[in-house]
Amino acid sequence: MPKQRPLDRIDLKILKALQDNARLSYVELAQRVGLSTTPCLDRVKRLEGSGYIQGYHAKLSTEALGLELLVYLEITLVSQSPETFQAFHAATEKIAYVQECHLISGQSDYLLKLRLPDLKSYRKHLGDLLLALPHVRESKSHIVIEETKQSAILPLDLIAHRHKT
Repeated sequence: MPKQRPLDRIDLKILKALQDNARLSYVELAQRVGLSTTPCLDRVKRLEGSGYIQGYHAKLSTEALGLELLVYLEITLVSQSPETFQAFHAATEKIAYVQECHLISGQSDYLLKLRLPDLKSYRKHLGDLLLALPHVRESKSHIVIEETKQSAILPLDLIAHRHKT
């Protein structure tokens, strides 16, 4: 990733506006942050080049697509060697319904976020998943009954105090 330079107040305004609506035109974005269009476009390109903006994505409806089951799967590995972790990481990358994989502290080694159509599908895939993931000693499933909050919005206000310029 390219070297990141510190964010200023205008950069944070741009990031917040794009987080809220990534489909804003550059003219609309410039108006919202108080810049003319060309300097605003330059800043967006710099934020992209610096790695602050990593892409633009559509938020899809899991309900409309029939992917309503959300499962968190705790995984404990047989060892904590770098080779074991590397093999596990590589295997999770190949499984489409594993949306996220996090190395965690505590009794388990990993927490995986899985998105599937339903419980029947999960039962069908669980055996295949555990066979596909190397070095698994133990797994624990947590089936989400209701999603009460879901957000991809980062709390930019928490870092704004560091960027007063």
